[in-house]
Amino acid sequence: MVASQADDVIHRTGALMDDAYSVQTTAADTSEADGLERLMALKDADTFLVADGWGDLKGGADGLFDHDTRLLSRFVMTVGLARPSRLSSGVSQDNVYFTCHSTNRPLPPMGGRSAPAGVLHIERRRFVRDRRMFERVRMVNHGIEDVLLPLAFDFAADFADIFQVRGTPRERRGILEPPTQDGRRVTFRYAGLDGVLRTSCLAFSEPPARLTGSRAEFMFSLPKGKRCDLYVECGPDRCDTPDRARYRLNAVQARVAMRTRRRRGASLRGPRSPRFNDWLDQSRADVALLTTDLPTGPYPYAGTPWFSTPFGRDGIITAWQMLWLDPSLAKGVLTYLAMRQATEFSAFQDSAPGKIMHETRGGEMSALGEVPFGLYYGGVDTTGLFVALAGAYARRTGDFDLIRRLWPNLIAAVGWMKDHGDIQGDGLISYQRGAETGLSNQGWKDSEDSIFHSDGRFPKGPIALLEVQGYAYAAWQAMAELAAATGDDRQAEWAAQAERVRALVEDRFWMEDEGFYAIALDGDGAQCRSIGSNAGHLLFTGLPSVERAKRVTKRLLSAEFRSGWGIRTLATGQARFNPMSYHNGSVWPHDTAMAAAGMARYGERRAVALLLGEIYASAAHFHLRLPELFCGFERNPGEPPIAYPVACLPQAWAAGSVFLMLQSALGVNIDAVAGVVEIDDPVLPSGIDRLNVTNLRVRDGVVDLAFQQMGLHTVVIPQRREGPVSVRTVR
Repeated sequence: MVASQADDVIHRTGALMDDAYSVQTTAADTSEADGLERLMALKDADTFLVADGWGDLKGGADGLFDHDTRLLSRFVMTVGLARPSRLSSGVSQDNVYFTCHSTNRPLPPMGGRSAPAGVLHIERRRFVRDRRMFERVRMVNHGIEDVLLPLAFDFAADFADIFQVRGTPRERRGILEPPTQDGRRVTFRYAGLDGVLRTSCLAFSEPPARLTGSRAEFMFSLPKGKRCDLYVECGPDRCDTPDRARYRLNAVQARVAMRTRRRRGASLRGPRSPRFNDWLDQSRADVALLTTDLPTGPYPYAGTPWFSTPFGRDGIITAWQMLWLDPSLAKGVLTYLAMRQATEFSAFQDSAPGKIMHETRGGEMSALGEVPFGLYYGGVDTTGLFVALAGAYARRTGDFDLIRRLWPNLIAAVGWMKDHGDIQGDGLISYQRGAETGLSNQGWKDSEDSIFHSDGRFPKGPIALLEVQGYAYAAWQAMAELAAATGDDRQAEWAAQAERVRALVEDRFWMEDEGFYAIALDGDGAQCRSIGSNAGHLLFTGLPSVERAKRVTKRLLSAEFRSGWGIRTLATGQARFNPMSYHNGSVWPHDTAMAAAGMARYGERRAVALLLGEIYASAAHFHLRLPELFCGFERNPGEPPIAYPVACLPQAWAAGSVFLMLQSALGVNIDAVAGVVEIDDPVLPSGIDRLNVTNLRVRDGVVDLAFQQMGLHTVVIPQRREGPVSVRTVR
């Protein structure tokens, strides 16, 4: 994703700034005691909303966003000129509703009557659907007297582009017209520099006693023991008057749509661990929340608030994490990315024929070319991952109809890998941004300071990243397998290319004195001898020899990397190690999961169960919702992991991590062509003595599996089995 979000951390931690597209935050943005506590995010398709714990939008990162434009930048509710006292708030486990329960502070006298604190229950209940925010404010009088309740909303719409909200400066803006009102509605308009007129409409079910372009004031007479409801809507166009029927209808439709997304594919349950089940449910709900049903199929957007859009790398890895349970995500991702594959050269977009998209955006700044991310290809790893995922999808599903449709895209992708990706002509894939507006580092660790020599010097380009070569190896292997299955006569050629990549990596990246792989090669071919978690991704692809894989695994499991909450992105003692940085010592759940899956590939299943337990412990401290990343401080007894203040939450590949780690611990491999589910030496994490996998579909068959701890071993018992599918265990 786009570089670091650590600007506000600099003054408090000494962390380095990342590149020009880092997220700029202020003290007001992180005013809660827990930097993650305040983020209350809702999403539907290309619309998302971020508010504080009261449900208020107060500036900073808050807002109602649609297609990367903020439609509502301020929306603050007061009761009797004061913010109500919050009792509790949160987002429902299925991610449909935000609810805040609060009560009144002492109300000012009204007509000789006043109300003491704590007699009114005020509930704000909100959801997002069909490009609109729907909200119900329910007020109940639990006092012994009637109450006159003054309620007010302050609001504004700034139509800021998402990059402007994140802190990217703009020299000019379009024209923000004065808002207009017509009794129950306020309409905002912005004429952008891109020639697009953007509008936003805020509407109330009751006519305010006073309505201006920035404030609505109500006076409700609330008899004792009675309640009243106010309905509010906001979206990009004028709406009918909000009311109970519209609210309820859309609420039902929102919940049904979310339930449908959550129930795709197989299910996982650990019947004797309700809290573990809650983590599984929350993770599945977060993947479902971030998944948008596009015309090409479901696509998991990267994360809210900063990355609520299709990303190539994030979409591919999330789809891979979920592949064994729900192949529909991989199909949607592959189809969408194939449609966005580059066909021409552009330095500004970092594109070349055959390259797979890194990111797409829909706001004004992207449309004007103020930032390159309208359709941006500056990810050096996405193309290899795209091809490798296609191979994994074919093995999992046997869906060669899709592979045949994508075949021209796959050929173009490996063409880019061999020609344009190999900048140095040395058989390795390298990157060097085409324009100064692009990302300086173009792997998954894309912050400005994430790739360096052992003494801290930044390398000259072009740079060949370690894990990218692993993805390329997996891609060439996938093409060889697909060629064998489809009758293409280039199978031997592509298999040989995979072996050439393997030999190059083993020869040029391996550091015998360190027992580890260099993080990268610089433009002179010299090793960047930093010790980073990138080697875990290499294990994931299966490139290293068994002996070297064991040495890498041993080091990844050492105290240099293991914080007790997961694997750090950089080993302690390295030149730029900082546990509070974005990529140089923090813990990313997806990074830990990929390393764990790589270890499992070489038979280290108990290590996977150990790491899964650590990630589970981390999730428990983050209310069972894993953030994008958290700080890499050492785990101390009785103390929680330390949050990274502006991490995305939820984030797709963080949410998907548990499913990849469980697949790896259970040793599940699915060969749909053969109709076989293979279980290789399964291990359950500590404290989980049983796990059920239900409705696991393998082409025309379906099977349920029960994993049970029996003494020192985990056994698998097939339950329901229908159609042509068999279960084979390996020890």
